[in-house]
Amino acid sequence: MSNPVYDIITVGGGLGGSAISKAMAEQGARVLLLEREIHFKDRVRGEQMHPWGVAEAKALGVYDLLVSTCGHELPWWDVYSGDTRTEHRNLPDTTPQRAPEFSFFHPTMQEVLLQAAADAGAEVRRGAVVANVRRERSPIVVVEQGGHIDEIAARLVVGADGRTSLTRKWAGFTVQRDPDSRFISGVLFDDMPVPEDTSYIVANPSLGKAVPFFPQGAGRVRAYLVHQKSTSRRFQGNADLRDFVDEAKRAGAPATYFNSARMAGPLATFDAADTWIEHPYQDGVVLMGDAASSNDPSFGSGLSLTVRDARVLRDALMQYEDWDVAGHAYARQHDTYYGILHTVTRWVGQLIYDTGQEAEARRARAVPLLTKDRTRMPDHIFSGPDRPVDQSTLRRLFGEN
Repeated sequence: MSNPVYDIITVGGGLGGSAISKAMAEQGARVLLLEREIHFKDRVRGEQMHPWGVAEAKALGVYDLLVSTCGHELPWWDVYSGDTRTEHRNLPDTTPQRAPEFSFFHPTMQEVLLQAAADAGAEVRRGAVVANVRRERSPIVVVEQGGHIDEIAARLVVGADGRTSLTRKWAGFTVQRDPDSRFISGVLFDDMPVPEDTSYIVANPSLGKAVPFFPQGAGRVRAYLVHQKSTSRRFQGNADLRDFVDEAKRAGAPATYFNSARMAGPLATFDAADTWIEHPYQDGVVLMGDAASSNDPSFGSGLSLTVRDARVLRDALMQYEDWDVAGHAYARQHDTYYGILHTVTRWVGQLIYDTGQEAEARRARAVPLLTKDRTRMPDHIFSGPDRPVDQSTLRRLFGEN
């Protein structure tokens, strides 16, 4: 075990795991990618990327591949309150990246990028179940596959195994978590007549609800419902579809969107609280994507954070010959940009989702000022977490200056 066969072992073959495996294999690294699923199935999760994430995907060299195989560009961002459109934004014209929103069907994306990693020279093992990660002189990954157990060493283990990451547990990372306040539910529809070039969001702050629709092309749409834990419940499975649709309509979603729509995937509900690791690197184990930080999915930044992580980690590994130094450099950068996004989404969430007298008073003060001057709304969700954030940002958002 003192002479690792691999430079990198990546645990998880989703967007982040495949992207970093592809990127580092292209640089000549010996990469082993371990993915437990033999066939990817549809699950409710983020399937839309903000413009700053599009720029990161381009920097990783995966965007054109996704566009040509499974992606769908959404240049328009529309927000409605009932039947009234309150925002109509052309994102390529108004973001520093000059880029649209981007959506895709997750299982197809996974197949495309897993194959791209293999084509780049990474060894890909599917049906491989990681049973443990041990931090020794070189980190050791214990893998069960086909009735055999292997212990494999690497210079670096990348945990890209999602919000419920076992890699971070085995490696001894401590998870931080915000208090729970909201649910987000989602389901995939076919034959839904949402405008094909538009991310369409219905917001109802007085109820603490929103209904985002993200088209994937050819009438396929991933629909979500953001709702309060204190006044709602989880929607799970086919039997709850009617209740999900009724709640979406109560929030103001057009009933006509659901009339001809057919359920094309599972319905599930998740807590919307942030979870994160402070400094997601130690002793040869690095975390990325949702394993490192899961931002409130009400704001749809998860995929953008994942490709940012992959690009920053790649650049650090290329810059430093000592990968321990590279891991710490990545973790410091991650803490900065995730911390900025976490702060901004918490503030915006208070403005648009909190309910009660204090929240209504805050909106009564802030919304007229935001209507007159859109620059009062921090644009980090679309343009990326690179701009500074301080108390003056908060005061401008809440109309307290």
